[in-house]
Amino acid sequence: MPLLLVLLLPLLSLSSQQPVQLKVLTYNIRLDTPADGANQWPYRKEKVAGLILEQQPDIFGVQEALHNQMQDLEQLLPDYRWYGVGRDDARTSGEYSALFYRSDKYDLMKSGTFWLSETPGIPGSKSWDAAITRICSWGYFREKASGRTFFVFNTHFDHQGTQARLKSMELIREKIRETAGSAPFVLMGDFNFQPTDAPYVLVGDTSQWKVSDSFHAALVKKAEKPCTFTGFKVKGAECRRIDYIFASDHCRVLSFDIIQQNDGRHFPSDHLPVLAELSF
Repeated sequence: MPLLLVLLLPLLSLSSQQPVQLKVLTYNIRLDTPADGANQWPYRKEKVAGLILEQQPDIFGVQEALHNQMQDLEQLLPDYRWYGVGRDDARTSGEYSALFYRSDKYDLMKSGTFWLSETPGIPGSKSWDAAITRICSWGYFREKASGRTFFVFNTHFDHQGTQARLKSMELIREKIRETAGSAPFVLMGDFNFQPTDAPYVLVGDTSQWKVSDSFHAALVKKAEKPCTFTGFKVKGAECRRIDYIFASDHCRVLSFDIIQQNDGRHFPSDHLPVLAELSF
């Protein structure tokens, strides 16, 4: 064996054992609708992008993004590439639950979307008591520096259907087992349920899988209040925790935060972004 290779082997072995450090963020950015008046998307898109740039996540997921909002974020965040589809037609119609990733650090190896319905492979499908079509988009990523791989799933559950949220959680658990197998994964999004609700209990069912809520698992918790849905107004804001980052048991949750950035009167969206730093 050449001497140079002999000398490099310990370094290569050490590099392969170093944990992957991953900073992930989930953010319901609120769809672009004239009903929001002064809080419509054209007046706050730079604020949303500026918040993301300040936090510098490696990978982040958005919910409620329409195609024009995806185009704006692509322009405002040039260091990120993205994957996602509109939920109505698997192309550009309807809201996206898209994933953005730092293209200088990660390669997207595979990706896909399934519908939260009894026919998850049929675009635009919905089932149970869901009011609206809902989706989950996922990516299989490779860290360029180490070659290590992992999955990220991003979703948005129905806001009205109680049964739909429960069945969606069951479906996602099944799809993650089918897609990710024994690989590390992160599941994030706007789940429209609170920690006291039945779908959240399913998340913690260790007989089916082993995942943790990053809010509880974090070694350092920076968030002052567990609020993720607040409405736009800073004063008199609502307080419901319905946006989550769940991580497989491969992951150690180093820190957790709910970003409170605002202009003194309004938040950039009616949801607050959730941020977690992981290692695996």
